[in-house]
Amino acid sequence: MTLAQTASILQAPPQIQFDGWRETERREFYRRYELSFPSPYDTPYPRNNIVKLSITMPTDSPGPVPVVILLHYWGASSATVEDVLSRNLAERGVASVLMPLPYHLTRTPPGTLSGELAVQADPEALRKTMTQSVQDVRRTIDWIATRPEFDSTKVGVNGTSLGAMVAALAFAVDSRISASCYVLGGADLAHILWNSSRVVSQRERLRKLGYTEARMREELKEVEPLNYLDPSDSRPSFVIAARYDTVIPPVDSEKLIAALGNSQELWLNTGHYGGVLVGPKISRTVARYFQTTFNGQKFVAPTVFYSPTIRFGLHTNDETGVQVIAGLDVWRLRAAGKTFASVLVTPKGVLGYIGHTVSRELSIGITITRRRTTWGVLWSVVL
Repeated sequence: MTLAQTASILQAPPQIQFDGWRETERREFYRRYELSFPSPYDTPYPRNNIVKLSITMPTDSPGPVPVVILLHYWGASSATVEDVLSRNLAERGVASVLMPLPYHLTRTPPGTLSGELAVQADPEALRKTMTQSVQDVRRTIDWIATRPEFDSTKVGVNGTSLGAMVAALAFAVDSRISASCYVLGGADLAHILWNSSRVVSQRERLRKLGYTEARMREELKEVEPLNYLDPSDSRPSFVIAARYDTVIPPVDSEKLIAALGNSQELWLNTGHYGGVLVGPKISRTVARYFQTTFNGQKFVAPTVFYSPTIRFGLHTNDETGVQVIAGLDVWRLRAAGKTFASVLVTPKGVLGYIGHTVSRELSIGITITRRRTTWGVLWSVVL
């Protein structure tokens, strides 16, 4: 039998009767509501089995409105990012539904941190978490379809980091999602696990248990978005990725882009966490994407989008020796080029540096001090 015939990820959740929602907040441009329902996927943790939605409705949009399901990043202890996006969407006449991922936020089991149980050194547990996440998204769409306030033909999904990977899988298996957006996400789960700077301890544990990247790819094939996404799919998507991301390697963001049939892309000149410096701008851009798309217009991703490249690391040259640095790139040869110029702040003063990248963190080049120009070596990570 084929994967398409056996994968539990493809099974629609059983239909249920939903309780009514209750209002929790009222502002000039939006109102907020809460609703809880049981997850269709049962786990040993009662708190994780209840999905508590936070719904934001625009107040000045008559008739059924489009709606976007918001999925947060791994380990989120608050929904600050999604709160900003929900308000930006409401101002554009688009509703939103924040859905906590398994083991996060209101679903965090007692005695654990938010997200602690979501990504473990156990492929079976990872499969279960991804399956539960997608089943919860699909039940959320079931609820949306019961409410006359929503236009159920205009349902979007937006995910950040881990949420983006869940969003890609949900988008692939549920045709009711009409538009999607992925912020700092990617595909090829096994490659991400074997190369991400965020899961070092989990990766080492897996290695000790005898796993390899190839074996993990086989173990996770049932929940791998690349196995379900269709490049001929005409539904629109928008991918925001980071050129110097060490958490979600850029090559895996490129795999996601290639697997989406109708996508726009925006590359930030940052690492995984540098996007926070332009977070409000990203949020407004995502909101504009969904508004434009739901209005039946073609969204065009920005071609100019300033996002600072900030470095932290070590620098050495024959004059000042090895020093801790914080730096800001001020020039780059082409957008994705390996040759760059930075201003480096060190304990001994400010340096100029022009370098050429020879590996992900290492570059060699020229250092400009107050006294002279000399050679330099920089080891750095990008925020």
